[in-house]
Amino acid sequence: MGRLTGKVAFITGAGRGIGRATAKLFAAEGAKVAVVSLTQANVDAVVTEIREAGGTALGVVCDIGDHVQIKAAVESVVAAFGGIDVLVNNAFDPSVVLSSVLDLSVDQLQRNFDVGPIAYLRTMQAAYPYLRASGEGRVINFASLAGVTGLAGYAPYNLAKEAVRALTRTAAREWGADGITVNNVLPIADTWGAASANIPAPANALGRFGSPEEDIAPVVLFVASKDAQFMTGYSLTPDGGMIIDSAR
Repeated sequence: MGRLTGKVAFITGAGRGIGRATAKLFAAEGAKVAVVSLTQANVDAVVTEIREAGGTALGVVCDIGDHVQIKAAVESVVAAFGGIDVLVNNAFDPSVVLSSVLDLSVDQLQRNFDVGPIAYLRTMQAAYPYLRASGEGRVINFASLAGVTGLAGYAPYNLAKEAVRALTRTAAREWGADGITVNNVLPIADTWGAASANIPAPANALGRFGSPEEDIAPVVLFVASKDAQFMTGYSLTPDGGMIIDSAR
């Protein structure tokens, strides 16, 4: 038996990068996986990979910035698989994350919130009844060390990702009595092809970006599994040691 046998996982941003790696690993560990992403081609590709490897997957095209689509996505997964045990909020729009504090516009900030903490809140609210019914529900939200350190030039991103961490901590307190754990993952990973684009390696202890498949997805699996049943409200940092510089 796999570590997630019998579980249903709803993973946003599962069409590429960390989301894709997580979806494939969860399926390999026995979960029925909802591959949720914006682009049909990416969804279809990941679903095909999972099924060809002997796993179970359902593709769901969804714009997480649209609350109607989020609700419909959750309902379609429940109709197909009978519930939701694990919710992974990973999707984000990287196209509008750059701005200084001085130049930051309300519209740009709003977009980062719409696809970040607001979208995560809506998926959490929609999935809550099923996570509670599970008896051991798991919510895993993706935040960022950029917000922790206040990375210059990423003002809208930093604000949105720190709001995700606040949402996570609050839900962890409120939902603990329902048997639901809520945690953050803050990765340093080559999600968007930084290494292949010759971007310098990050200044972390290990001197490299993390691999979505080898370094990040296994951490997400741990948080989703029974092994992490007594952890909630945490921010886990698979970052090669970058947190060392920001530890306070």
